[in-house]
Amino acid sequence: MFSQHLLSRYLRTASMLLVLGILTGLFAGGAHPVAVNLIPSPWDKLVHAVIFALLTCAIGAASGLTGWRQLGLAFLGAALIGLFDEWHQIYLPGRKAGWDDFAADVTGSLIGIALLEAEWRRRN
Repeated sequence: MFSQHLLSRYLRTASMLLVLGILTGLFAGGAHPVAVNLIPSPWDKLVHAVIFALLTCAIGAASGLTGWRQLGLAFLGAALIGLFDEWHQIYLPGRKAGWDDFAADVTGSLIGIALLEAEWRRRN
């Protein structure tokens, strides 16, 4: 069977790939015209929250850190990505940046932090 170290390495690698996949979807996929109004309101806020909860968990798992350092890095990283995503949308035709979208991103990041902390507590 897998050793704990090898399993941890695979989890970190998979998490890094997930972060890269989400970033590609946000910045490259979001730049295409098909992304305009792809998900109708108010469901788009739910999608923002779910994607950013997943992104936060993936950043935390990829970091290899534990405790408050992991939580801080994961939250800050996801929140900055959300901010850059909204800023990026200012320059895309048909797209609009919004504080409400950023608030949904931050809400999802906080959910991701709660999930990371719950997993950390479960392990310890």
